[in-house]
Amino acid sequence: MIYEIRTYSLVVGSLAEVEKRFGEAYECRKKHSKLAAFWHTEIGPLNEIIHVWPYQDLGERARIRAEAAKEPNWPPKIADFVRSMHSEILIPFPFSPFLAPGKIGPIYEMRMYTFRLGKLPDMMKSWEGKLPERIKLSPLVVAGNVDLGEANRFIHIWAYNSLDQRAAVRAQAAQRGLWPPGGGAERLLTMANKIMMPSAFSPMQ
Repeated sequence: MIYEIRTYSLVVGSLAEVEKRFGEAYECRKKHSKLAAFWHTEIGPLNEIIHVWPYQDLGERARIRAEAAKEPNWPPKIADFVRSMHSEILIPFPFSPFLAPGKIGPIYEMRMYTFRLGKLPDMMKSWEGKLPERIKLSPLVVAGNVDLGEANRFIHIWAYNSLDQRAAVRAQAAQRGLWPPGGGAERLLTMANKIMMPSAFSPMQ
């Protein structure tokens, strides 16, 4: 299983119209394959939409995208509102959950870390040991490394029912020594995050 994470930066003030047009066009696109999630940013880099598409492999991705491109209403008519586009192929860690439809948000935090060259195996090992206790406090949506896109990068997404719950969970996890995993300072070069909320048609709410 792979996930394509597509991030579009939009013209200021266009988000509502973009989501409307995307949602309408998705009605014909989803017969080829369905979204895993569709979010827009609330905190962090603003005026972004993030849509996540699951595929079995790159071959299936290529085939489905070619088939969908033949649809008269796909891609959505949003080109005039898009300032930039960025795509990454994420390989989930073996212990990562799969993205599944349902209501586990509506607050989603995407965290993007760049790790030092060669440090991915150590990082995965420390995560696997700590994660079972951490996810008792709030669910992990997905975690994995970027295979195509920015090198030496991994992405993890967490769900919360509110920003207050996020703050409380993070404080509790740190106080109890459950999280973060050790070795971050030695393994990581950069860290960034964004807070996202789902669109009305997102399978994950």
